[in-house]
Amino acid sequence: MFISTMFLVGLSGGIASGKSTVVAVLRELGCAVIDADVIAREVVQPHLKAYQRIVRYFGTEILLENGEINREALGNIIFSHPEKRQLLNSITHPEIQKEMLKQILKYFVLGYRYVILDIPLLFENNRLTKFMKYTVLVYCDPPTQLSRLMKRNGLSQAEAEARIASQLPLDEKRKLASHVIDNSGDRESTRRQVLRLHARLEDSLDFLWARLAAGTIVAGLGGLVYLLLRHFVS
Repeated sequence: MFISTMFLVGLSGGIASGKSTVVAVLRELGCAVIDADVIAREVVQPHLKAYQRIVRYFGTEILLENGEINREALGNIIFSHPEKRQLLNSITHPEIQKEMLKQILKYFVLGYRYVILDIPLLFENNRLTKFMKYTVLVYCDPPTQLSRLMKRNGLSQAEAEARIASQLPLDEKRKLASHVIDNSGDRESTRRQVLRLHARLEDSLDFLWARLAAGTIVAGLGGLVYLLLRHFVS
């Protein structure tokens, strides 16, 4: 029943490609958007399981005075050590996925026809794309991306190029996406493209209007959770 009444849309981009601009418009239109970055920050709060494992492996030097993880310090470590990046991902990704499943279930019960998953490394992790009915890339041309990143983060050209090179190139991601929003131009141009995407998602035949009765939802909640876990994790 879940598969026939709801579908998932994967949204991604590249550093400084303007994904946050697109997400803001989608939310303004009333779309359900789950932000993997926000969840990633939530699951590493002090005293949670992921936090404890990160401190055990990376040491207390990555902590701020208030005990929270210094994301910049940790980011600098994993940026230059791929094996440590993989270790961090192995700690955080299972917790992130569990929280995303909870939020997907929430939107399902509320009757949403689709949920947009904002995942920065969607195309780098092809295990996730197979669960998406559609994948959307927020694209901008390489010179614009470089210029925006230098200006936004106060980086030199070499520093910005190194950050961009650490990700799959946008032109490669473009080949993998079912929909592309070109954010190389002005905001109004981007907004028009988002409105067209929204109209297409709203008209999708993948959503069946019949909804489960409230009593059935409550009675079958355990079964729905099991189905979600089987469908999205297996």
